[in-house]
Amino acid sequence: MSLWQSYRNLAPRTRTLFGLGIMAWAGIGLLVSDQAEEKFALKATDADKEKLSRALPKIHPVDGDGGLIKDK
Repeated sequence: MSLWQSYRNLAPRTRTLFGLGIMAWAGIGLLVSDQAEEKFALKATDADKEKLSRALPKIHPVDGDGGLIKDK
């Protein structure tokens, strides 16, 4: 029996509570993650941000004729 079938065989109330539990866990993670970054000194420094911006590819939009679009 697949995982999806096992999930579908649960009672509707159990599936609802399971879904609400996952959403609550995700919400708690969003609320606590910033505080955890500060506590464990994992906050990105300006040097880290600069290094990341240099590593990211640059995207240049072009028009249909293949020419670069000028910034306005």
